[in-house]
Amino acid sequence: MAELRSRIADNLSRVRQQVVDAATRSGRDASDVRLVAVTKYVDIDAAQALLDAGCTDLGESRPQELWRKAEALAGAEVRWHLIGHLQRNKVRRTLPHLTLLHACDSLRLLEELDRVAAESAIEVQALLEVNISGDASKHGFPPGEMASVVDSLVNYKHVRIGGLMGMASLAGTIDDAGRDFERLRLLRESLAGYVPSGAELKELSMGMSGDFAVAIEEGATIVRVGSALFEGLEA
Repeated sequence: MAELRSRIADNLSRVRQQVVDAATRSGRDASDVRLVAVTKYVDIDAAQALLDAGCTDLGESRPQELWRKAEALAGAEVRWHLIGHLQRNKVRRTLPHLTLLHACDSLRLLEELDRVAAESAIEVQALLEVNISGDASKHGFPPGEMASVVDSLVNYKHVRIGGLMGMASLAGTIDDAGRDFERLRLLRESLAGYVPSGAELKELSMGMSGDFAVAIEEGATIVRVGSALFEGLEA
């Protein structure tokens, strides 16, 4: 366990320095970029090692795994992020654990989030997922629909939208990723006039282990890093 903690702490330190370097290159302050450690491929001990190293924003792709880890780490200071698709039948069990939902990807999910949040007298913090790369396998709103989606947010009184989330094409190069991230940033800027009271598009959640530096250079405020934090660990 000591070796695990040491390795993860070293990896986290290296990733944080890369965040600082990318922010500096783009004339930004690194404190404006939140690092979410994606723990979907690691066990509870590795997640605990991240917490011990001072990384308290943890992300999961599957609701069931988020439930499992959240229950195992109950009492720890953790801000849980769901970065993958959330089915409507899993909303009620997921919301009590959740700090931020990154992948609000349909109006039907928005409606269910609002309904369950109203019944529970809570407010859901979420981002709108945009399929910025156009990959058929990805969830998310088409960019061309975003103006009407953002305009409709006034109807959801218990869901507070704070920004946009997107992923670069899996088949592209790092330059392609940069162009995808630029498109998401420009889309956010173009939507400014449609944002109703109670919502904002401050956050840009984009960038993973292989491309988070270029995402920061293109304006990411949240990066979702997994494998880079676990290099050198036995499979």
